[in-house]
Amino acid sequence: MLACFFAFGQTQAQERTAPSYPLITHNPNFSIWSNTDKLQESTTTHWTGSDHSLLGLINVDGKIYRFMGKEEVRYSPVLGTSDETPYSVKYTETEPTGDWKAASYAAADWKQGAMPLGDNPSTVKTPWKGDNIWVRRTFTVADPSAINELFLKIDHDDNIELYLNGKEVYSKKGWTNTLQYFPISKGDLKAGENIIAIHLANTAGGRFLDFGLADKQKEKGAKVELAKENSVDVTATQTLYNFTCGKVDLNLTFTSPLLLKDLSLMSRPVSYITYSVKANDGKSHAVKVFLGASSDIAVFRPSQEVTATKYSANNLSILKTGTVEQPILQKGADDMRIDWGYFYVAAPKTSGARQFITSGSGAAGAFQTGSTVSTASKGKSLSLNTVIPFGTVGKTAVERFVELGYDEIYAIQYFGTNLRPWWNNSGKATFDGQLSAAATGYKTVMAQCAAFNKEIYAAALKSGGKEYAHLCMLAYRQSIAAHNLVKSPKGEILWLSKENNSGGFINTVDVTYPSAPLYLIYNPKLMQGMLNGIFYFSESGKYPHPWAAHDLGTYPRANGQTYGEPMPVEESGNMIILTAAITKAQNDGAFAKLHWKTLSLWVDYLVKEGLDPKTQLCTDDFAGHLARNANLSVKAIVGIACYAQMAEKLGMADTAKKYRAIAESMVPKWIGMAEAGDHYALTFDNKDTWSQKYNLVWDKVLNLNLFPQKVYDTETKYYLTKNNKFGIPLDSRKAYTKNDWILWTAAFAPTQAEFEALVKPVYRHSIETESRVPLNDFYDSNTGIRDNFKARSVVGGFYMKLLSDRLNMR
Repeated sequence: MLACFFAFGQTQAQERTAPSYPLITHNPNFSIWSNTDKLQESTTTHWTGSDHSLLGLINVDGKIYRFMGKEEVRYSPVLGTSDETPYSVKYTETEPTGDWKAASYAAADWKQGAMPLGDNPSTVKTPWKGDNIWVRRTFTVADPSAINELFLKIDHDDNIELYLNGKEVYSKKGWTNTLQYFPISKGDLKAGENIIAIHLANTAGGRFLDFGLADKQKEKGAKVELAKENSVDVTATQTLYNFTCGKVDLNLTFTSPLLLKDLSLMSRPVSYITYSVKANDGKSHAVKVFLGASSDIAVFRPSQEVTATKYSANNLSILKTGTVEQPILQKGADDMRIDWGYFYVAAPKTSGARQFITSGSGAAGAFQTGSTVSTASKGKSLSLNTVIPFGTVGKTAVERFVELGYDEIYAIQYFGTNLRPWWNNSGKATFDGQLSAAATGYKTVMAQCAAFNKEIYAAALKSGGKEYAHLCMLAYRQSIAAHNLVKSPKGEILWLSKENNSGGFINTVDVTYPSAPLYLIYNPKLMQGMLNGIFYFSESGKYPHPWAAHDLGTYPRANGQTYGEPMPVEESGNMIILTAAITKAQNDGAFAKLHWKTLSLWVDYLVKEGLDPKTQLCTDDFAGHLARNANLSVKAIVGIACYAQMAEKLGMADTAKKYRAIAESMVPKWIGMAEAGDHYALTFDNKDTWSQKYNLVWDKVLNLNLFPQKVYDTETKYYLTKNNKFGIPLDSRKAYTKNDWILWTAAFAPTQAEFEALVKPVYRHSIETESRVPLNDFYDSNTGIRDNFKARSVVGGFYMKLLSDRLNMR
């Protein structure tokens, strides 16, 4: 049976290590990935998918090879977008009659408006808040044959139909995040007057439109060869590549030293790129390496203007860039890149590195010609360039490194107070000092990371096997990098998540809940930091309900819940269970005692409403509202028992006895309501349904001993009959699944063989999915294609089996 789960795709499995490869991973703002199996096959991106370009070239005896990213494609405007030239369009929000796409159409009653248009006053010039809009733009082209390659340049939100001279040349359901280029035929242009006509429909979220035409320029300069990528490996804190670049070999290592027990190191937003070069033919070769880092890493949209400077400090050569406007913490959204603070590239002066600033399109050409002269200090999409001379390289490897860092200045707004990042709690630290400390500690940090990589892999391998260990390595940096670490005005640690690609909420409790195992293992203080803000929200009176809040706002503005409705049983159960898990992990009830009044309020809500929940949302809110949810009921029962366990730890014997008895009395009632023969139902009122009961796992992990073993045996046996190519569906309603919940469900499987049988399809998904994004947790269990979500912290839940083994070793 196990063989049939994994026989398909063996060749692909050997070639691919991850759906997307982590390169720079610190927080939701500073997070850069490669979304192809070969590092040089695509431009590196922010986790949202927008270009955050890192370009890597190597010169070997005068011959240049590209090993990272892609050279910037050069375009010249044919019809300018708003970042290039002011323009206006004719538009109407009333569905037009007649052939509104034709050049001859009068559009006499249409309005005139400056572009772009949309519903965000800070980014648009013509407001649009309706469901549909029709737009026309006329323009003149003297000679279409003079165009090299024609591209539509457009940013739209949402669904669009676009016509050029009456012919549909572009359509899309959905939206773009930035101005993007799409090839169209220059044969559809006419010499003289032309017309672009658009119908745009809003279906959800925001509204936006900006568009034009561009000519892709012919490539100039000497041809750049592609380096041969031989291997890539993803460990907990590093991604390691090996290339053959003609007569030399290059080992390229990206290190983000996210060591959870060392908050000073973990919170320092500085990553290393290490280059190790040696000859592969036994001879000597002249070598130098180039890194071009785009200033787009410091903008929300590439149309924003930046400044860039070069300077020296603390024996480092440093490049620095940031937007001109610096709108610190002025916006919050899901699909957002930071546009305040400053991005840095630094190299030790002892390496002989030469740094300079050019346009993005001029970076590779400068390296080809040997120029290191800065040609820009202000503009859009600049390139921060570093050339590292290796001199003559032989069979002994020569190593150099550079640092990439980001100073947010202020990281989080917390109930109206702007908070600095953890590394600068005092407000007296400097980023130059952080870069210097990173350089001075380079060898020590690299040794610590290498040792930790081995330690965590060995632990995961022992706990769950090779495929499980691989998943844990993919999850580690991704989960951490979806958080930011700050200190509250009261001096409390705040480890705040961003709900990436699923709303952008900050400190969402039902995102904290699945993420928890990683932090409970490696630093329970961070787990406290995931709960502190929610406790404060209730205890300050700002959230006056007898259940826990869903979130604290929209990242990075934690000023109060912005999600549309509460999840009372879900979030109250989550908070109680996680507080009990902290108590267990620390073997100390102090944190629970501090919040006992609030926990007591929430547990009494669970006692009243939890056994047979009324219609409400749970964490799987994409599935819609559900009444009599059996898995949600499990959460309430487990939460009540957790409260009893904490009471016992705190010496409250009578309280412990009372609530333990309540939880125990609910178990047979649950079994009676949920039992459906060979499984337990999704809802108590429909025995023809089923679902993963992932909330049961805490009964095992925390040794609550509530549910009889028969429940686990029955459910696990049934799940194995439902296993699809990429995992068990979430429940009987649809084929989609959540891989974090699968790994929780697997963690209570009675045998190791059953655990591995449930995990293998999730591993297969990580190496075969068509969805090339930072590991997504919500996908079709048959096709492996992403339904939604990416780069989320919830993959920290992959560590549940390891957590269970750790806690139960005592």
